[in-house]
Amino acid sequence: MLALGAAVLCDVREHRIPNVLTVLGLTAGLACNVLAPPGLGFFDAAQPGSLGLLQAMAGAATGFALLLPLYVLRAMGAGDVKLMAVTGAFLGAPGVADAVLLTFVCGGIFAGGVATWNGVLGRALSNVRFMLTDALVRALGTGAGAVEPAALSAGRVPYAIAIAAGTGLSIAMGRIGCSIFS
Repeated sequence: MLALGAAVLCDVREHRIPNVLTVLGLTAGLACNVLAPPGLGFFDAAQPGSLGLLQAMAGAATGFALLLPLYVLRAMGAGDVKLMAVTGAFLGAPGVADAVLLTFVCGGIFAGGVATWNGVLGRALSNVRFMLTDALVRALGTGAGAVEPAALSAGRVPYAIAIAAGTGLSIAMGRIGCSIFS
């Protein structure tokens, strides 16, 4: 998918994914799944044809919804969330669920490697602990004392790389008939 490649370039260079790119990618994903000829499935080689508009829209909504909590927790940028919606428009809901899980695996490996390389792995792990503790306190709604603030940032990781890698693995798995959620 051309949109993923362009997003990776923008994210690496500018640490952001432009809205115009996600809007064009979403439009292309929906259009491809409405207009694609039979036998041109993006996710599964055994798929008889394109997904259709409703399945493509469900995929976009699923991709968006699965990454939105990480944006709310400030663990991910809005562009990354919108990029996963673009991926969902191409893959549909089951395909994007696979892509999200594989993206998390790729992202964890990538972020851990970058943090280790930059000598900030301890700070990154401390920030993850804070994020999870803060989310738990908010979810429980206990109102118990303030949670200790997060340490300084461990740096930014261009997460579009992880999204592209996870999506690529998901598509490759689909092509050989292997899926995690479907």
